[in-house]
Amino acid sequence: MTRILHLSDTHLMAAGALHGGLVDTTAALGHVLESLHGIGSLDAVVVSGDVSDDGTVASYETARDLVGEFARSHRAVAVFAMGNHDLPGEFGQVLGPTRSVHDVDGFRIVVLDSSVPGKGYGSLGAEQLDWLRSVLATPAEKGSAVVVHHSPVPAPTVLHEGLALQDPADLLATLEGSDVRAVLSGHYHHPFAQTLASGLTLLVAPGVANRSDPLVVRGRERIVRGHGALVVEIGETVRSTVLTIPSPGDGQELFELDEATVQRILEESGVPR
Repeated sequence: MTRILHLSDTHLMAAGALHGGLVDTTAALGHVLESLHGIGSLDAVVVSGDVSDDGTVASYETARDLVGEFARSHRAVAVFAMGNHDLPGEFGQVLGPTRSVHDVDGFRIVVLDSSVPGKGYGSLGAEQLDWLRSVLATPAEKGSAVVVHHSPVPAPTVLHEGLALQDPADLLATLEGSDVRAVLSGHYHHPFAQTLASGLTLLVAPGVANRSDPLVVRGRERIVRGHGALVVEIGETVRSTVLTIPSPGDGQELFELDEATVQRILEESGVPR
């Protein structure tokens, strides 16, 4: 069995900066990792995008140092993916290529880059999917998982609908018939799981920086304090466990965006109309 700690949306910033002027995301990541120190054996620690919020080299160094040390202490591999807030140059300088393949004791983790420069929505494109198809042409000994920030799981809010992966059907078609057991994603700041008729499991990790409220009035977006993670175990079956990390102020509203603000964000960062 392959055991993965799945983190996402750490939104790290340069020293002293607060995410949204409210959350110390470096402290949040440190708190999550410290709380999970006794998690047991792991094969990989995956951060599925939006590693940084400000795109600074310093923020990626923080991710490398904190996640890397935690992974090493659990004899696991650290794996990072690009998200819409990440910058490829700075990401690559510290964390390596924006798409990659990792062999974890016979289990393969394939990392994709769904980011679109300057935008919040995601896209993979024909060239990257062709690359993925070539990687998966030879099955791995223990199967595979794909990591991609923007999930093929349907978006939970109007904001995320406008910032969603634009080619989910193409991704799923590429995975059909392959040895991929699970797709690990983030972006929604809330855990979701969906198992397709083919048996493929789609997982979305909760955010480390904060969590979104999928029950908000449609058209609005609400963010509250909270931190979480997934443990993903892949063997004969795929099992995911949602971990809620207790911290002061859990559930406290950080901000709520009205319909006009959501639409403005979509005009700036969504798919061009």
